[in-house]
Amino acid sequence: MAELNEQLIAEMVRQVLKGMASAPAASGASAPASSGGKVTAKDYPLGTNRKDMIKTPTGKTLDDLTLDAVMKDSATFKDFSITPQALELQAQVAESAGRRQIAMNMRRAAELTAIPDERVLEMYNALRPHRSTFDELIAIADELQNKYNAKTCAAHVREAADVYKRRKLLRGDRPES
Repeated sequence: MAELNEQLIAEMVRQVLKGMASAPAASGASAPASSGGKVTAKDYPLGTNRKDMIKTPTGKTLDDLTLDAVMKDSATFKDFSITPQALELQAQVAESAGRRQIAMNMRRAAELTAIPDERVLEMYNALRPHRSTFDELIAIADELQNKYNAKTCAAHVREAADVYKRRKLLRGDRPES
């Protein structure tokens, strides 16, 4: 099943890249606004203005991700996954624009890249109302912190567990009529 999904996604990527290859090139791209390791809102979009800072999980550059590379299997499904570093750059852009909550979301997303997709989905489902006990949510928070070093996500789950407890949204709680 996972192989089939990967094949479907790879085909979709091929189609998108094929469409991009035939689209006219954008003009008027501005020069990078920042240098070094920090970026600001002036660097946005990073894929245009700071693509030198973006790498795939396998170390390829954005320029390496071409239709030809996909067709030759030198750009794989993994190359199209986002990295924690790219998410951190996006967080810096958001922060510099005064969008602290978006920056925090990007940093939580960066932490989640270390966790297998299947486990992320299990955790997501466990966070739905009436799906987990308080102890189960705390166990997920502990796993996030201790196994994956995802401290921000762990704090988020602990906060959710407390809110669910107060609002009677834990498994076994009876919804109010």
